[in-house]
Amino acid sequence: MAMNYNSKDEVDGGPPCAPGGTAKSRRPDNTAFKQQRLPAWQPILTAGTVLPTFFIIGLIFIPIGIGIFVTSNNIREIEIDYTGTEPSSPCNKCLSPDVTPCFCTINFTLEKSFEGNVFMYYGLSNFYQNHRRYVKSRDDSQLNGDSSALLNPSKECEPYRRNEDKPIAPCGAIANSMFNDTLELFLIGNDSSPTPITLKKKGIAWWTDKNVKFRNPPGGETLEERFKGTTKPVNWLNPVYMLDSDPDNNGFINEDFIVWMRTAALPTFRKLYRLIERKSDLHPTLPAGRYYLNITYNYPVHSFDGRKRMILSTISWMGGKNPFLGIAYIAIGSISFLLGVVLLVINHKYRNSSNTADITI
Repeated sequence: MAMNYNSKDEVDGGPPCAPGGTAKSRRPDNTAFKQQRLPAWQPILTAGTVLPTFFIIGLIFIPIGIGIFVTSNNIREIEIDYTGTEPSSPCNKCLSPDVTPCFCTINFTLEKSFEGNVFMYYGLSNFYQNHRRYVKSRDDSQLNGDSSALLNPSKECEPYRRNEDKPIAPCGAIANSMFNDTLELFLIGNDSSPTPITLKKKGIAWWTDKNVKFRNPPGGETLEERFKGTTKPVNWLNPVYMLDSDPDNNGFINEDFIVWMRTAALPTFRKLYRLIERKSDLHPTLPAGRYYLNITYNYPVHSFDGRKRMILSTISWMGGKNPFLGIAYIAIGSISFLLGVVLLVINHKYRNSSNTADITI
């Protein structure tokens, strides 16, 4: 049945209503929000407000950047690459898989003394600890000392979950690829035999990791008995309960292991290996002179074109050496100050005839 159409039947452009129906309005409710009557504030950008802002940002950022840059440059740091890919390198012989274990020695010289506490790092390049499957390949319940997870690790650890029909402790690809080179540092004296530098292996892990996230399985027995029924990771030489002779630094709470398990975000990274503490305020921690580094070369990186290095570094109030932060502050401050000068020239040249101090930008 046909209906007569009348444009008056439409309300605000809507479809016609059925005969006898209630007209629906498309008008928003009469509220401050829907009718856009809420109080608002909009800044008026004028030369009098914009130009001082640019100059203030420049005058604040440039001195901060200079201070950070100078502080970073005052940090002493030296890197020793011992990958051994160069034929002349003392560690070149260690690239052969037939030479196990392999020992090599690298001589180097410190031109300036290292004051304060000195931190020894090992660095790896082209090692992608940030790969998704690699990052997930661990069992945090097992690492926290859970007895059930110890014997039945998470499936996320595959293919490093079980070996020889025994659960692996610690399981996963992260633990299986733990860095295991040994580094020893010696000072070469003028008239005496080489002096070994004391390297502190405790105190290198985060407190929360050492005391909260990583715990050995509970029990009053020896650590070996608490790990009974498990086997070591495939690439490890010794089981987890033989990482250290110190019971406070053995098993899952071994600090070298804890440091390695905190994965890096970038493929080139460094991890804290040892701490060299300052013994006297009268003498530098590492005096200038000749040193040599003894290396037990265990960790293979040549297969994935990686590199290994040892880093000695001091720190400051801002942490380790990082010139980028100071450069970034100086660059932003300089650009802001330059923009302020350009806008000031434009304002002076093109201001209106009334010589008002402000122009709308």
